[in-house]
Amino acid sequence: MADNITKESSSVPKDDDIDAIAENSLPPLPELEIQDIEGIGPTTAKKLKEAGIVSVMDLAVTSADELAVDINTSKESAAAFIMASQKLLRDSRIIEKEFVTADLALEKRRSMLRCSTGSRALDELLLGGIETQAVTEFYGEFGSGKSQICHTLCATARQPIESGGMDSGVIYIDTEGTFRPERVEQIARSRGLDHRHILKSVAVCKVYNSSHLELIVKDLGKYINEFNAKLVVIDGIISLHRAEFAGRGTLADRQQRLNGMLHKIIRLAEIFNIAVVITNQVQSSPDSFFGDPTKAAGGNIIAHSSTYRIYLRKSGENRVAKMMDSPYHPYSDTRFTINEKGADDMEEEGTPKKSIGKKGNKTTTATTDE
Repeated sequence: MADNITKESSSVPKDDDIDAIAENSLPPLPELEIQDIEGIGPTTAKKLKEAGIVSVMDLAVTSADELAVDINTSKESAAAFIMASQKLLRDSRIIEKEFVTADLALEKRRSMLRCSTGSRALDELLLGGIETQAVTEFYGEFGSGKSQICHTLCATARQPIESGGMDSGVIYIDTEGTFRPERVEQIARSRGLDHRHILKSVAVCKVYNSSHLELIVKDLGKYINEFNAKLVVIDGIISLHRAEFAGRGTLADRQQRLNGMLHKIIRLAEIFNIAVVITNQVQSSPDSFFGDPTKAAGGNIIAHSSTYRIYLRKSGENRVAKMMDSPYHPYSDTRFTINEKGADDMEEEGTPKKSIGKKGNKTTTATTDE
């Protein structure tokens, strides 16, 4: 599956927080082997590697049902292997203990990495930016700015931590054919960043059907290590499943497959200490007589899988972002714009407006479809 991915060419933490972030980030993976896991011998280790599970981390994020099929064993044995791998990671201090006191949990959260969206207003809505160990969902209609935020994150994630970045690579999974490397280049240039360095830091995967997407997610742990990624973007989380599973008769199968894939994504975010951003389509609610009838596609499966859920909509030349669901964010909204810098703060009154589009007889290379 390695050929499926190819490399393509705010709120800033306080100075005294930077050292804490570095100290509390996920440490480098020790030299742990599959056979270091209790109960796994050479025969089982060989089966695991043949199934694409080559590291302890890979095994730790696998589901018991999936593993049982992959290595032809019982679900009980598969669950035991997974629990043993997670115990080894805890004993090696790679992941947290099963139980920690709330004060330690708070200290850990304060040192989490956050990536700027490129807009201070949007960062403030997110209380600092896109955070690790979480799934952040942006949903909205066509042209609301979903993909533009994702393109901007490709540029900001590569920046140093003290500049609002993550000093890391990005994995961009494109399900709708909207990724444009020239747009990332334009955003980087407009922000005065090294566009060549940024483009080399973004690993892009174009997926063509729902099964392909599920396979990529299954192998994602390997790619996270390969590309040193702290941010994974899935632009169009439901579009392929929605197109292939049409009609009520296929709804249960679609939701079951989505549920399995999304739970794998959640485990990856937590165990690999990465930030995950997904974009989602919308649908109209015919039984809504008051307010905005627009709601996110995917039903409760996606709603329960997203840690933070932000609704995007157009407002003239600008965009409105509204926090719809969060464990602790206030339910508020903010305004931002899309220009040559990607997601950006709106111009102050009295200053010339900068927007993407025609300049005289020449059109810029940027796209604002999403």
